[in-house]
Amino acid sequence: MAQAAAVAKKPAPPRRRRGSATPRRLPYLLIAPAGLLMLGFIAYPVLSVFYYSLQNYNPTKPWRNGYAGFENFVHAFTEDPQFWDTLVFSAKWVVVEVGLQLLFGLALALIVNQTFVGRSLGRALVFSPWAVSGVLTSAIWVLLYNSQTGITRYLADMGIGEYGTSWLSDTSTVFPAAVVADLWRGVPFFAILILADLQSVSKDLYEAAEVDGASRIRQFLHITLPHLKDAIILSTLLRAVWEFNNVDLLYTLTGGGPAGETTTLPLYIANTSVDAHNFGYASALTTVAFVILLFFSMVYLRLSKFGGDDK
Repeated sequence: MAQAAAVAKKPAPPRRRRGSATPRRLPYLLIAPAGLLMLGFIAYPVLSVFYYSLQNYNPTKPWRNGYAGFENFVHAFTEDPQFWDTLVFSAKWVVVEVGLQLLFGLALALIVNQTFVGRSLGRALVFSPWAVSGVLTSAIWVLLYNSQTGITRYLADMGIGEYGTSWLSDTSTVFPAAVVADLWRGVPFFAILILADLQSVSKDLYEAAEVDGASRIRQFLHITLPHLKDAIILSTLLRAVWEFNNVDLLYTLTGGGPAGETTTLPLYIANTSVDAHNFGYASALTTVAFVILLFFSMVYLRLSKFGGDDK
């Protein structure tokens, strides 16, 4: 009886209020300020571009401003040959740059992944161009390509070429000159990502392959490349988007010239908006570029089976 009375006198545990959902909402409340900032700095400008793409908006000609519908898009696809020229050059620029950067970045990653004296210094030298800003990179290569004090001057001193030659003003040399300048900055990006993935490859796989008599080439094709698949897909996609939107280097090196030979679609958009003040048409071109990149990214990820099994 005494034991039963003691159990009866034991205080009951406090009851949890069913209506309180604060613990579940707390994470969302904590990230709400950052989410609002993202809406303000990302979502609003994107929606504004979509809005102005349907408008005739030129601050220097306010009497022409107003709703245009799809007139800007029709003009781009049917009446503006420069739009197609810049789009074709943008595709050429992306394919050449991303392909060469991947090739050289993979080679550098494989080299600095080996064990040798001074490897840390070698890695620092390989990765250092990626730490340089785009504007500073452009300034460096403008000086290197200067016809009076740059590379062509020293080549002329050795009897190669003529004095006063400018590779950036010649239509036959401006494209490879711009490609080399951007390679210097872009190759370390691939080298960094690929090297990071190489560090996770188990050495036991290579040792087993050597025991089975596999050559270095077969080890590379059947062990290294399959392991690097997702890293290569992701890096090429990111770099393709960045190269498509490349403005700073080409604008500083060539300004889109000579004769519009190096004008990409984003550079054409920048000139249309900043120089011509035709923000409505520039917004329409930006919307087209956004749709192109979105479609390309979806198709690329679908065909490459990113994150999936190779089987």
